[in-house]
Amino acid sequence: MLAAYIVPAAAVWAAIGLVIGAASLAAHALAMAAVLAAAIYGCGYGLAEVCGSPWPAAPGRRWQVPPDLLIGAGGNRRTLVWGAILGPGFLTRNPYAGFGILPVLVAAAGQLPAGIALAGLVGAAHGLGRAAGLLRDSSGPQPQPFALLLRSLRWRVLDGLALLTVAGAAIVTAGFRLG
Repeated sequence: MLAAYIVPAAAVWAAIGLVIGAASLAAHALAMAAVLAAAIYGCGYGLAEVCGSPWPAAPGRRWQVPPDLLIGAGGNRRTLVWGAILGPGFLTRNPYAGFGILPVLVAAAGQLPAGIALAGLVGAAHGLGRAAGLLRDSSGPQPQPFALLLRSLRWRVLDGLALLTVAGAAIVTAGFRLG
């Protein structure tokens, strides 16, 4: 099950790293622009999530796995479909703004091998996180809806703190690159 999420996620993200890395080789300005975008995005969304602001909503899609792909499918096929769609994270809704900064950080790598490696690791980590959450949620009875809401709020604050940390690192990186 973990492989059904991690392998497609790492592959999709590595391909994105290849494209972004190739583009950044053509123009190192893209890497610097990505660092500045990470600083702005991280500060904006990080403060919004830490402060509990409902606005701005995290960027993302509104649908999950299309049911047509799962009707009549066996267990293995369902796992592969869910892993291929949910693992990389681009075709589904992700309520945390931290996901949106990940492609920006890949662009900030500035070198093709580093971009591909970073993107592959990001994809594998995202796929692992999605699979671990599914395994956790399916391992026993679900908590009350209020408990799920509290857990979501806690993760949103942690996501905001991580965004602020990334923004701080991007600001320092921009200072070194410009200075």
